[in-house]
Amino acid sequence: MGESPVWDHREGVLYFVDAEACAVLWYDPASGETRRADAPGGYLGAMALRDDGGILVVMDNGFHSLDFATGQTVALAEPEAGNEETGFNDCKVDRRGRLIAGSIHNDCAEHAGSLYRLDHDLTCTRLDGDFICANGPCWSPDNRTLYVADSYAHEIHAYDYDIETGNVAGRKLLTATMADDGVPDGMTVDAEGCLWNARFAGGKAVRLAPDRTVDRDIVMPVGWVTSVIFGGPECDVLYATTSGGEWAGERDTADHAGYLFAIHDLGVKVLPERRFAG
Repeated sequence: MGESPVWDHREGVLYFVDAEACAVLWYDPASGETRRADAPGGYLGAMALRDDGGILVVMDNGFHSLDFATGQTVALAEPEAGNEETGFNDCKVDRRGRLIAGSIHNDCAEHAGSLYRLDHDLTCTRLDGDFICANGPCWSPDNRTLYVADSYAHEIHAYDYDIETGNVAGRKLLTATMADDGVPDGMTVDAEGCLWNARFAGGKAVRLAPDRTVDRDIVMPVGWVTSVIFGGPECDVLYATTSGGEWAGERDTADHAGYLFAIHDLGVKVLPERRFAG
């Protein structure tokens, strides 16, 4: 289950995770080389790069550092330790270097997931709850809006975001999706303020304009599209992760399920992603 693509502007490579295999992958588009670090654990939801050159992963009950050379992890904060109903899912870093991450109800049935902030000093704060699957956090270009999908509620929410404190307020429903349109999964925002959203089981990635209408619809050759991020030297290549594994007793039967895709010539650019400052 490919997830959490992150473009590394220092190295010019793409990182992403295989969530079900609990692994982080490194891909160099210039050479085609791929590297892999397998971490101990059962499920690795997402990752972020750190200012010091390391990697932070969200897995199990919280946040861990990862040594890419050895695959060893060290727990940094575990706010949901002892909770057998939930696990950590997706994350992103804001423009001040804080990490925002969400958790998921393991059976994708109850509103038991939460949204958390991990600060530079590794202090962890719960920001909100009432999610089935908190997914795809990302921000508007002016940093004033935080978007979060609740995948299995088929909803995308928007918060008022205070970039100086990392606090949220005023949660409101931005849009809802129909079941046959796919599950709203990983997201990113472009320089025009449009929201790009992967549609799991919908076989596409869509762009939502500021007026909430879908103004771009990219049909993929697979059904289970999990996340999207812009990368490349000019930040104009849309990378999309997909899932080739089993989920809820089903599997995407497309030939290239589980592949990483690069989509060129979209005429769209973004600001570089920040690294976690802790």
